[in-house]
Amino acid sequence: MKVFISYDHTDRALARKVAETLKQDGLEVWYQEDEIYPGDNWAAKTAEGLEAANAMVVVMTRNALQSDTVRWSINYALGNRNFAGRLITVFADDPDTLPEDDVPWILKRLKTINLSACDQDEESFKQIAQSLQTAA
Repeated sequence: MKVFISYDHTDRALARKVAETLKQDGLEVWYQEDEIYPGDNWAAKTAEGLEAANAMVVVMTRNALQSDTVRWSINYALGNRNFAGRLITVFADDPDTLPEDDVPWILKRLKTINLSACDQDEESFKQIAQSLQTAA
């Protein structure tokens, strides 16, 4: 299974931790910082990553809610059968503190994991990999 990590660039440290945890659990990961180099066509590389993936983890924060790129990747996954049952939202901020109208309604009905600041321990990150492996 190849997992695409969708996140806002301001949340790259958290996204890196998610990516590393998934790799440690034997999953192949598309993480922007590792896949796109200076001079690369960012949009083309991202599209290639999405096409090659069959699962997605969305790192959802206040910043991600405002990101057109994150919304675009979510829409891609929702419209692609390869991602069926394999779109997982990881709330890094407490979902109850996020603006209700900004969180796409469909994400609230799919598998979610809450990694609010107090829950960002190793076991919480492992839940992400376990959810993906169960969906495989």
